[in-house]
Amino acid sequence: MKKQPEVTAKTKKAFMDAFCELYSQKPIEKISVQEITDKAGYNRSSFYQHFHDVYDLLDCLEKDLIDSIRQRIQVGKGSIQEMLSVFDDKGFYINALFGDYGGNRFIEKLKAAVPFEAHNLYISKDNSITPYLIEFHLSTVLSLLRLWYRRQRDISPELLLDLIFRLYTNGTSTIVKDL
Repeated sequence: MKKQPEVTAKTKKAFMDAFCELYSQKPIEKISVQEITDKAGYNRSSFYQHFHDVYDLLDCLEKDLIDSIRQRIQVGKGSIQEMLSVFDDKGFYINALFGDYGGNRFIEKLKAAVPFEAHNLYISKDNSITPYLIEFHLSTVLSLLRLWYRRQRDISPELLLDLIFRLYTNGTSTIVKDL
């Protein structure tokens, strides 16, 4: 008997939601399959139909989010706005992955997932400085996005994008002068 795709997606989402709620509160090592299934309202056998263990669930969640970001970047020609639109759509998950217990792991995966062309740096891939510029570019954007989520998105997305643009083009001195 074949499973209905919408039922499978709903079940998987329930597990991911429950996991993210727990992952926002404690490290993955302290999260059990039993906690996830209790919170999601499903049994353990349902969990194991979708995931091998808690780490597999995390990998699946990260992969889904990164695939969404890649897809939007390709459609939108690599803009920060396109990345931010995924963050808006998947905010609950992003918040958990950017939290105290996920941050660096997910950020490193995001950095690796963004194709060179998306950086709009207009320099050769083969230049010895290029990896440093990419690291600066991505680390800055992702750190600011992580801070924005940690501060419960206390400024508008437009203001955040303007701030990022101004930081890249003029540095901090002009922004400080405007305060």
